[in-house]
Amino acid sequence: MKTCLETLAVAFGMFSAVPVPQPEWNEKNMKYALCAFPLVGVLVGAVWLLWAKVCALLTLPAFLRGAGFCLLPVAVTGGIHLDGYADVSDALASWATPERRQEILKDSHCGAFAIIRLCTYFLWDFALCAAFLPQQPALLCAAVSFVLSRTLSGLAIATLPLARDSGLAHTFASAAHRGRVKLVLSLAALLESALLVWLGGLSALAMLAAALLCLWHYCRTAKNQFGGISGDLAGWFLQKAEVWMLCALVLSQYVEELL
Repeated sequence: MKTCLETLAVAFGMFSAVPVPQPEWNEKNMKYALCAFPLVGVLVGAVWLLWAKVCALLTLPAFLRGAGFCLLPVAVTGGIHLDGYADVSDALASWATPERRQEILKDSHCGAFAIIRLCTYFLWDFALCAAFLPQQPALLCAAVSFVLSRTLSGLAIATLPLARDSGLAHTFASAAHRGRVKLVLSLAALLESALLVWLGGLSALAMLAAALLCLWHYCRTAKNQFGGISGDLAGWFLQKAEVWMLCALVLSQYVEELL
């Protein structure tokens, strides 16, 4: 029980802004930390659903509702994945060699392209959140998307080649019981996908297609542009997967409205 609680504390302490006790990382509590990573998505999804309830009770306008949907995930996670998104945006914009891109990822400074891409990302995400129709099946699908994105991200870390033998991704991948972690996360991804389809039908299929396309693009970019995955790339993928799944969901809603 103690090890399970410590494993949860490692995952939430690293991947969220939730104040939890910080145990010393060791072989036992790191072995299945990637399996606990999707539980952070459960919390983000629950906060989304709670905000939807508040908006319905107060009859808030779409812009305020959308602002909450856009910013609450950042509040829960502390923006850790956005940091990776910004770093990777800078590295990709350099058009440099994979080795030079790795150096840019390790640079603590924020470049112009990182700021431009973050502004673009938030504008796009806010527009989608404001356009999102908070109906019950769609709300549940959106909540599940936060879990699925983290499941796929953890599965990629446990499966794909790493770009270097240091950094956050290497720490979690090297400490993980890879065989069991891959099995657990693969089963979780299948169950989450089935739940999504059961909840959302065609809209959910569009969301799954968006997530898988992002995963394919992630694998291709990591291999060709960086020589392997890293913690920054994992965050970049997670943010892209979430916004593209939301985009697919919103587009599906409006297509259904037209039909």
